[in-house]
Amino acid sequence: MAVTQAGCDLTYCRMRGIVSVLAAFIKERKMGLNDFIQKLASTPHICQHVEVNNFLKIDQNQEVDQEALPDPMLRHSRTSLAEDTTIKPCDFDYLKIIGKGSFGKVLLARHKESSNYYAVKVLQKRIVLKKKEQKHIMAERSVLMKNVKHPFLVGLHFSFQTADKLYFVLDYVNGGELFYHLQRERVFLEPRARFYAAEIASALGYLHALHIVYRDLKPENILLDSEGHIVLTDFGLCKEGLESNGTTSTFCGTPEYLAPEVLQKQAYDRTVDWWCLGSVLYEMLYGLPPFYSRNTAEMYDNILHKAPVLKPNVSNSGRELLEGLLQKERCQRLGHKDDFLELRYHSFFSPINWDDLMAKKVTPPFVPSVTGPTDLRHFDPEFTHLPVSSSLCSDTMHMTSSLKEAAGAFPGFSYGPPEEHTFQHSEFI
Repeated sequence: MAVTQAGCDLTYCRMRGIVSVLAAFIKERKMGLNDFIQKLASTPHICQHVEVNNFLKIDQNQEVDQEALPDPMLRHSRTSLAEDTTIKPCDFDYLKIIGKGSFGKVLLARHKESSNYYAVKVLQKRIVLKKKEQKHIMAERSVLMKNVKHPFLVGLHFSFQTADKLYFVLDYVNGGELFYHLQRERVFLEPRARFYAAEIASALGYLHALHIVYRDLKPENILLDSEGHIVLTDFGLCKEGLESNGTTSTFCGTPEYLAPEVLQKQAYDRTVDWWCLGSVLYEMLYGLPPFYSRNTAEMYDNILHKAPVLKPNVSNSGRELLEGLLQKERCQRLGHKDDFLELRYHSFFSPINWDDLMAKKVTPPFVPSVTGPTDLRHFDPEFTHLPVSSSLCSDTMHMTSSLKEAAGAFPGFSYGPPEEHTFQHSEFI
């Protein structure tokens, strides 16, 4: 009996060894496949091809199937790195508060071991649960994990949690919000507005190719990096899994930029992002959102019934693009049929070399003046003058019943990249 048991144990050990080797091999191949898929997705016109589109859908289904595997030894995808990441709050020095929102703060932080700078978004679980926003937070994490290969989307390095807080470790971008620069200069000249609109459009096209609708495009969510390129951030309102002909109906967004169909609580599709781009482009060229009024009811009425006022200080192609993007009927809106391709080939963007744009070979029309990662001149002093809380490095010890509920409310939130990619040298953006 003992011999049989030993034989079984030996066989089991061998089996575990074989499974480990296979898991490592599958992981390596999957990473290569992921890189290939990201390259495909970052070239929207290729994604329009039927076979490529089908391939991307197949890969999404494979990820779901892999999660459903009964043997946990075989579940080794990037999204299942659940709570085993070794990163923790005290691995960082928290230097300054650079932003503040409903659920928490964004801080400039330096990783102690690597000395790299990151923007660390810290959310209070208690507030997220109170406002029933868990779904949006997990959606944000999911979308962030798909952004790593696009030059104009903020990237996620780590996510981790303590009993009472959630942490996103993100690219640090210190050129300021587009909103900040637009407030200072009132309007942008057309070439500058075109450059920003092109980089934003390419980012939205990439998200759409991954069946993600952004839904909250506004100047406050558009950052400039230290070289002057666009970085799109804040993915809490994204809708995943929306096919090219799919619709959704959740009422969300920012009042000045709401599309008519969202305002009327009708079904809407990815063209809401092109409406928002039209609104942002209009604001860059004319100084205010197209239907703006201090009276919210009047502004909503303008969105639903008024045509945008297109003054002649903008080129014919610029006014034509705005008319196309700000069509009240989504089926007639520019981008409804071929999505990003319709914008890419519009005459307004004819001066843009899209390959050079994606490779960041187009010289930005404006370079923010920043001397280094600790130069915070483009952040609001209202935030940077606030004291940094010492509690960021400590977990709450006294576990109340509500804290126990919060502690387990975000399973699978934590994420750490493959070991070989951990804290590689990355200068601030």
